[in-house]
Amino acid sequence: MKKMNLSFLKNMNKNNILVGVAIIAILVTGVLIFANNNKGFKLPSILGQSDTKIAQKAIDYINTNKLSSTTATMGAVSEESGLVKVKIKIGAQEFDSYITKDGKFLFPQVFDMSVKKDTPATADNTKTPAPTTVTKSDKPMLEAFVVARCPYGIQMQRAMAEAVKNMPTLAPYMKARYFGSVSGNTITSMHGDAEAQENLRQICIREEQSAKYWAYVGCQMKGSGQEVACEKSTGVDSAKLASCISTPSKGVAYAKVDFALADKYGVTGSPTLILNGATIDESSYGGRSADGVKSAVCAGFSKQASFCSTKLNTAAAAVSFSATYSTSSAPAASTGSAGGCQAAQ
Repeated sequence: MKKMNLSFLKNMNKNNILVGVAIIAILVTGVLIFANNNKGFKLPSILGQSDTKIAQKAIDYINTNKLSSTTATMGAVSEESGLVKVKIKIGAQEFDSYITKDGKFLFPQVFDMSVKKDTPATADNTKTPAPTTVTKSDKPMLEAFVVARCPYGIQMQRAMAEAVKNMPTLAPYMKARYFGSVSGNTITSMHGDAEAQENLRQICIREEQSAKYWAYVGCQMKGSGQEVACEKSTGVDSAKLASCISTPSKGVAYAKVDFALADKYGVTGSPTLILNGATIDESSYGGRSADGVKSAVCAGFSKQASFCSTKLNTAAAAVSFSATYSTSSAPAASTGSAGGCQAAQ
């Protein structure tokens, strides 16, 4: 029996495949052209993750990695310039953020290059208006809540100490406060007992030897273990300090006042700035620098004080223990509130 010649079937299958591919290519091209001309049209999710799923991935990333002390939630989701745009809600605030379509990169902030910005030569970066939530006062008070072993808390204290050293008239308008908890007559802090004890030491100096406080802090932050030497070099009365630390009705009682205020303001991170009873972001005033601290204080005045026009050091204060005020000449605004120590939630 002769074998049947099936070559024509093979040729037909090849032709069918080529025709099928051509049809699919035409359909895909048509869909893409239609989508480009109809901005409201969304391609089926089979071609990739939906915008909502991509946005949720960003929200999950923020919350899982504790990038915010307050849980982030998702607001409106849309597409803009080839990116997924999502309104991220953190507490009472809402921020526009952007994510790449593959869900890989999150941009908390973007710059619209089609909008003309002031050049550095004409922009006035020293006169940032105070937030509308800040109440003006004839005697403003800037309170910085910190813990003594947080590198960023030390950075803020260094900026404040530098400001007071070069402009003593600022001292009455600033106060470093602390947060933690009290168990019996013992205070605790997020980084352990050594930090708690230094918190208490600084609180006692602030309350009972206030004229020595900023000098002591400025010395102590040069390196851990210099506490006793700094007491001597800055003129702290060590006997009076020891009495405060060991007497619960003094040291612990002072600490409880700070801790209660921290609870009132919802403080969970070091540093947290409170101006006239309202939380502020230091990056709005020049960052963690001596001039940034001065600018924040001045934003709280009903009528500007004469010293507000005086320029102080605009370089960012060094983070953590450091023998020098700054390790860089870069403006503090470039770092803003780049870091902080968060209490366990």
